[in-house]
Amino acid sequence: MTPPAPFWQTKTLAQMTRAEWESLCDGCGRCCLHKLRDEDTGELAFTNVACRLLDLSSCRCRHYATRKRFVPDCVTLTPTLLATIDWLPPSCAYRRVAEGKGLAWWHPLVSGDPDSIHRAGLSVRGRAISEDEAGPFEDYIADWPGRMPRARRPAKERS
Repeated sequence: MTPPAPFWQTKTLAQMTRAEWESLCDGCGRCCLHKLRDEDTGELAFTNVACRLLDLSSCRCRHYATRKRFVPDCVTLTPTLLATIDWLPPSCAYRRVAEGKGLAWWHPLVSGDPDSIHRAGLSVRGRAISEDEAGPFEDYIADWPGRMPRARRPAKERS
């Protein structure tokens, strides 16, 4: 008997349960990097400065459930909001599923390993600085957070 297709292949983002929605986050931490938008042109610039709540080792929010208490303007991603924002990286699982691309091999739901995102070189681990340590964000402009990374597939995950 063929196993059922995974939920991200059979449901729209709006049809997913809260647990399914939350499990789509691959833990890369890129969405937690500060972005700067030019007020005149609307141009977006990415930085490698992370929200102070982001654990730079695990790439997870230290206070996810209560983050709005600490960072009132933290975005709560929803299917509706997803359609209106332009700053999620092309590797983001939410964006990939919304665009019909599915999940990549590095995603923990595919690999079965929450560290695969880090081993693939897609997370902010080792590439970001906390806003508590950074100076002016303009000094930390980086293009990599907004680009599709060249994932490094470890030999044991190649097949």
